[in-house]
Amino acid sequence: MIFALFLAMCCFLASPLAQAADTLSANQTLRDGQTLVSSGQVFEFGFLSPNKSSARYLGIWYKNIPLQVTWVANRNNPITDSSAELALSSQGSVSLRNGLMNYWSVIPAGAVDEPFWRLLDNGNLVLSDSSASDSSGDYLWQSFDNITNTLLPEMKLGWNLRTGLKQNMTSWASEADPSSGHYTFSLEPPDAPQLILWKGSQKQFRWGPWNGERFSGSNEFKANAVFDPMFISSPEEVYYTYTVVDNSTLSRFIVTPEGAIQYLAWLDNQWTNLVTLQRDYCDNYGECGPYGTCYDSTVGNCRCLKGFRRNDSNPLDWTGGCSRTWNLSCGNGECFVKYKGLKLPDNSRLLGNRSSNLEECLKNCSCMAFTRVDVHGNGGDCLLWFGDLVDMKNYPSGGDVIHIRMARAEIDAIARAKRRRRIAIAVGISVSTVCGMLILAFIGRYALQRRKERRRATYSVYRDSGDGGPEEDLELPLLDIVAVADATNNFSFQNKVGQGGFGEVYKGILPTGQDVAVKRLSLNSGQGLKEFKNEVILIAKLQHRNLVKLLGCCIHGDERMLIYEYLPNQSLDHHLFDPIRWKLVTWKTRFSIIMGIARGLLYLHEDSRLRIIHRDLKLSNILLDSDMNPKISDFGIAKTFTVENAGEMTNRIVGT
Repeated sequence: MIFALFLAMCCFLASPLAQAADTLSANQTLRDGQTLVSSGQVFEFGFLSPNKSSARYLGIWYKNIPLQVTWVANRNNPITDSSAELALSSQGSVSLRNGLMNYWSVIPAGAVDEPFWRLLDNGNLVLSDSSASDSSGDYLWQSFDNITNTLLPEMKLGWNLRTGLKQNMTSWASEADPSSGHYTFSLEPPDAPQLILWKGSQKQFRWGPWNGERFSGSNEFKANAVFDPMFISSPEEVYYTYTVVDNSTLSRFIVTPEGAIQYLAWLDNQWTNLVTLQRDYCDNYGECGPYGTCYDSTVGNCRCLKGFRRNDSNPLDWTGGCSRTWNLSCGNGECFVKYKGLKLPDNSRLLGNRSSNLEECLKNCSCMAFTRVDVHGNGGDCLLWFGDLVDMKNYPSGGDVIHIRMARAEIDAIARAKRRRRIAIAVGISVSTVCGMLILAFIGRYALQRRKERRRATYSVYRDSGDGGPEEDLELPLLDIVAVADATNNFSFQNKVGQGGFGEVYKGILPTGQDVAVKRLSLNSGQGLKEFKNEVILIAKLQHRNLVKLLGCCIHGDERMLIYEYLPNQSLDHHLFDPIRWKLVTWKTRFSIIMGIARGLLYLHEDSRLRIIHRDLKLSNILLDSDMNPKISDFGIAKTFTVENAGEMTNRIVGT
């Protein structure tokens, strides 16, 4: 028995690799059936056959969940049997071979003292030297520089400008074949970076230049409750990457064999698709042709920009796009017209933060458009377009501004149209030229009087209602109907973000650039003037970080509107009742929301100038800002009490 035990120990010590180690040292081999496992038991490296394929590959997969491959070494050179092995030489070279047949290899540049091959807990397989610090990240080679179809947290999609390395994602040929497929997802070009999905040499989808917080045309790349995206631009590197908010959450970006770009997270023992970047028809590249803008997911729903006209009469074929109503005549009073709420077009050039050069370029007749974005985090870079503007999309919820060169005749036509619109709104009727001059003179005097009144910046928004109540004057800005209509794109459907018992809610952008939410009282609403007044009076007097902030109101004829700060994460029910979003709200975030609501209620009940009972506290009335901080809203049926009055008899049921 002792001899047998001795033989067993000798066989174990003579084995090329101790099982379940995370490191392969010099002169060791890894054979089919053996694996490396990261120290935290997150990832595993070895031989595999995806989806019962007959071929063998060397790759990395998640250790403790059903086989999901994140990286493949010999993706275009499969092994036909199980006799191949991976060997690490004392000089640091790595080879995957079967006899004389070499399937894959790595040869480091320069001399190596004591090389080793290690699988890290972030899924990175690294070749390093024992003389180098593990924490430095200065590896001789790493799998993170050789992306296949998967982008893990901390992987870089982009360019290493110092070495010339370009890091792209390439789809598998099929679910069982990891060889290079038809689709490539890349960050291009490095000077004006944007994300592009290619099928061969053809652009399929594009997300425009980075503007400081996201790529133009998509909100999916903005920070959220699960992951934080990052864009880095320096003299040495330009790349996109991301980190997870909770390190225990497994996540990955993939390009599927069919060309879908998906963000997946392991939640409730299954892979949950949180984001698919190609959401609708308008995400297809160049669907509306030059100077055409795609408006929604309906096929053929393209429109020409103002100042352009359709080139083709076929309602389903927009490949010809649009052309200018008035041709350019360089040096003849041309100007740049501002267009907003758009996905920025393709083929931009980055000029940098140099205003003098920008002015020189704008004098160039071939410069068709420009805008400013924050590519480098330096306060603004100039993007220029030379040639036709293609692949634009109407994007009111997060679009960008672009200034397009227009002919003098078009500028004059726009000015005339604006004057006619203002006159029509103010007068409401068509008049002859003589009568029009008289009315315009009257309007001018009236407008002057209004401007003088507005300089006082305070308005009486609540007067004696006839019920014996007090008269109150509140310091609350009063916006006119024209300003609110302009801010919401004339209350367009694309700007609508919600609807409740009060009426519809629209997102708007004030001339100052501030995002607002406009709550428009419906004429057939269950709530009326009393609730409107109640909300204006109460919320205008309240100041607390967990109460929604009222910025102003608008009263025009039968129209009554409230203008609030805009909260991009919508209401709490939108997150908790959604089959996907509720999984993203961590317990830490939930507890923070609970505490915020409690602080808001404590302020209403005990600490504000008025003692207020909300009476309609529900999930749809808890709004969330960009950091998921809660704010209580909708005070239409709230009740006020004096400090001495601790209660009241209720005669009817209201609210919640």
